[in-house]
Amino acid sequence: MSQIEVSNLLSQMRQLSSQVKPSEQSFTAATPVKTDFSNLLKQSISSVADAQTDAGKLAAGFERGDAGADLGRTMVAINKADLSLNTLTQVRNKLVDAYNNIMNMPV
Repeated sequence: MSQIEVSNLLSQMRQLSSQVKPSEQSFTAATPVKTDFSNLLKQSISSVADAQTDAGKLAAGFERGDAGADLGRTMVAINKADLSLNTLTQVRNKLVDAYNNIMNMPV
């Protein structure tokens, strides 16, 4: 890049940055959203159950030889369901470990 191109680029950048006006809302802190842990856990469990159901339906359709059955989609759905179940199991194990640690703490 020559000196003229660099100065031209810098002037364009300055012009564009002067046109951008920061909004007042972008600097205010957003109100914290309350998330209930039990609702989050219920949603996660239902999401895993839905993934398992969908994978089962796709696998059954592929086994029957349905016209829209695709091996790739079926395998991806089965792997997603398996991964989500394994993740949920690990979360459960961590929760049980945390509960046991709390219960075994001396008072």
